[in-house]
Amino acid sequence: MPPENDSRSADVSVIIPAYRAAATIRRALESVAAQTVKPSEVIVVDDGSDDATSDAAKACTDLMEGIELKVFSQPNRGAGAARNRALAEARGTYVAFLDADDEWLAAKLERSMAHLLGTDNVLVAHDGWIVGDGQETLNACARRFREGADPFVQLYRKGYIDTCSVVARRAAIDAAGGFDEDLPNAQDFDLWLKMVREPGTPFEVFDEPLVRYHAGDGGIMGHTERRLACCLIIVRRYAPDLCRRPGSVLVSLAYRVL
Repeated sequence: MPPENDSRSADVSVIIPAYRAAATIRRALESVAAQTVKPSEVIVVDDGSDDATSDAAKACTDLMEGIELKVFSQPNRGAGAARNRALAEARGTYVAFLDADDEWLAAKLERSMAHLLGTDNVLVAHDGWIVGDGQETLNACARRFREGADPFVQLYRKGYIDTCSVVARRAAIDAAGGFDEDLPNAQDFDLWLKMVREPGTPFEVFDEPLVRYHAGDGGIMGHTERRLACCLIIVRRYAPDLCRRPGSVLVSLAYRVL
């Protein structure tokens, strides 16, 4: 494994779930290869695609700038199962997430590790750009992180963590039990809440836009109505944790539901 103090590499496994991503997976992998600090490995899990997603990913092996690329396939079981499969194969002390239709900016991993190493943070995330209709719109996650007295309450209310921006400690993900495969969608939102639900658990969202989220490309994070239904399940699941937090439980519940 690369040492933590190697300025050119980091002990990070990048996890990419992919579904019908033959047209976009190269862009995602090229953005990982272009990092100013390289991860040790990238793990792509093709979640039952009926196109050439796996072949397109494997074709990028020679582009990876020395980063080990692993590609696995499984029957279609959803984003949570794909990410859990990748976690089972991962060897890094830290884990970063990217979707197959999105891309990182070149300094993403370098800046994320600067906010993670030497701290007690269980995860870090950051702002990003939403790309669509020929425009880029800022997704100001860090501003929502700083709102209010407790970032957990704000996370519960607004779900402000963008998965493609997250770098987390593998041990913290394991302790939380990974992604809930029984949720058809929003398993990422559920996991972040699990990881930081104990009062005093440190995490950070910093205000640098270092990811491009390509809205409308389709892929593994679609199905908006199903995601909303899953979010309502998550609202009920973590409502008891609000009792240990500042502010009105009823206000938080009403805000999230509305």
